[in-house]
Order: sequence, then structure tokens, then C-alpha cells
Amino acid sequence: MPRDLLAWPGAPLAIASAVLFGASTPFAKLLLGEGISPWLLAGLLYLGSGIGLGIIHLGRRAVGLASAEAPLRQADMPWLALVVLSGGAIGPVLLMIGLTTTPASSTALLLNLESLATMVIAWVVFRENVDRRLLVLSWQGGPGKFGLGAIAIAGACVAWGLDNNLTRKLSAADPVQIALIKGLVAGTVNLAFALMAGAHPPTFSAFEGAMLVGFLGYGVSLVLFVLGLRHLGAARTGAYFSTAPFIGAILAVAMFDEPITTRLIGAGFLMVIGLYMHLSEAHEHEHEHEAIDHEHRHTHDTHHRHSHAPNDPLGEPHSHWHRHVPMIHKHPHYPDTHHQHEHAHSG
Repeated sequence: MPRDLLAWPGAPLAIASAVLFGASTPFAKLLLGEGISPWLLAGLLYLGSGIGLGIIHLGRRAVGLASAEAPLRQADMPWLALVVLSGGAIGPVLLMIGLTTTPASSTALLLNLESLATMVIAWVVFRENVDRRLLVLSWQGGPGKFGLGAIAIAGACVAWGLDNNLTRKLSAADPVQIALIKGLVAGTVNLAFALMAGAHPPTFSAFEGAMLVGFLGYGVSLVLFVLGLRHLGAARTGAYFSTAPFIGAILAVAMFDEPITTRLIGAGFLMVIGLYMHLSEAHEHEHEHEAIDHEHRHTHDTHHRHSHAPNDPLGEPHSHWHRHVPMIHKHPHYPDTHHQHEHAHSG
């Protein structure tokens, strides 16, 4: 694959995901100002993502548009449960708690801790190859003072960093199905606990706002993020996703008349440099593909030279169980679904 196309389509997908999630932070701050409790808002945001994606899923089936994506299987359920717990329950609740005492622009910048947590977990725990230049894009600076609100936000980032790496285990499956289930389960659980804790139901306008913000900033954003994971791996998708805090900070400045600080300008400067460095990354070496049987959306490219059973779909792209035979070759690649091999060193 040519070097200039190596990040396609993973990078645009991850950046689009970042734009939607980054924009959700100041709008969530706005909803908290209408009297919604942090726990209740966390539930409504995820419920909005689940309901919105559920409508799309049912509508797609109603008009006969069959998905070419692989469905979730029973073996995926333990991973999905951990994803819902870390990213759908712990992360958003900590973020909403942090938002109650932290300015929206500072919160947005603090959220770039998520990409650092994602990269460290990917590197240390899941042994994913990580390029040093990812650090530039992953860290754009944050507020100088750390209070309890900032600590809560940092905890949310660690929870989401774990969530991102766990979601990579599911990235070969249908991203709409993943985000739909995560949204409905996490939203229902958080909403139930919030109401049992005495949270007051929101006004109808606040409820509508939370549903819309949740659908776009949590639902559609997660679908795009999962697709990015499929092409780039957790560390690189997380690095591109680190543009979200800067996007959220810029919106917060406009929405809440917060000052444009030198820290914010520096974050933007680092983000531009980091994006350029990461887009120019080249990773190529001889590597071995072990034999593997799995199911995911694919076309018959270099990595898919398999035969078909009578009941397998004919058109492309399509999804079915298939076997990869052992192969040794050399070409530019990222740690995507088919390149999760170990490396002698980072590069």
C-alpha cells in the first residue's frame, strides 16, 4: 500500500469520531447547568446513543438492507461486558462528576489523558507496537491545577483507555451492534441507579438535548472509533482521537465565553504538529501471519485468498468465517485486525 494511503480510512474515521465526542463535552456541561445530576446525565447520554443506533439498526432491517458486518458471537460477550463496565459505567460517571467543578475548557484539555492511557495500556498490557511520535499527538497539555474534579476526569480517562483496548478485541464485529448494546445497557443501568439515588427527572427540553448529544457524541462517535480501531489498532486510533479535547476546548471558549489561554494555543500548535508527524509515519518490515480462523467484513485482498462454501455470500464486501493460511511477506502496515504480531522494537 502506498505510504500516503496507509492511514486511510482509519485516520479520517478516528478524527471524525474525535470531532463528535469533543463537541459533546461542552454541550454536556450546558445540560448540567439545567439541573440534571451527573449520574442521570451519564445514563441519558448512553441511552440516547443506544436508542438512536437501535432505530438505525431496525430501520436498516425494515428496508431489507443486510449488513456486511460480522455479528457479535457468544465468545465476544465477556469482552463486551468489560467494555460496558469500564467505558459505559465508570468512565462517564467520573466525567460528569468532574464537569460539576471543572471549567469546560479545562475539562476538554484534561480529556487528552485518555489517549495517553490508551497508548500505555496498548503498549504495556496488549503488546501493541507504538511509535514514539504518538506521544506528541497524544499529549497537548492540560490545566496546571489538579483538584478533585480533575482527578475524577483523569479517572474517567483511564477507564476509557481500558475500554478502547478492550473494544479492539471486538473491532472485527458490527460496530453499530457494539455501540447499540453498550449504549442501552450502560444507559439503563446508570439511569436506574441515578433515579434510585434520588435524581430528579429532567425537563423535556433537557431530555431531548441529552438524547441528541448522546446519539452523536457517544453513539455515532463510537461506531466511527470502532471502525478506526479495525484499521489502526488501539494506540494509533487513540492518538488521532486525542484531537477531541482541543475541539471541545474551542467550543467551550465560544459557548461559555471562557478566555483563550496560551495553554490552549499551545495545545492547538502541538495538535497540528502531532497530526503531521503521525500521518507521515511509515512502518514496514517482514512479518509472519499465523494460521487463523475468524469472521469479519472483508474483500478479497492480499490477506484474503480463501475459498467459499456454498452458503457464503457472493458480493463484496461481505462477512463469513474464513481461514487465513500462514504467510510471510513485507509491506507497509499498522497494527490492524491482521497485523497484531510482536516486534523486536518500537518503530
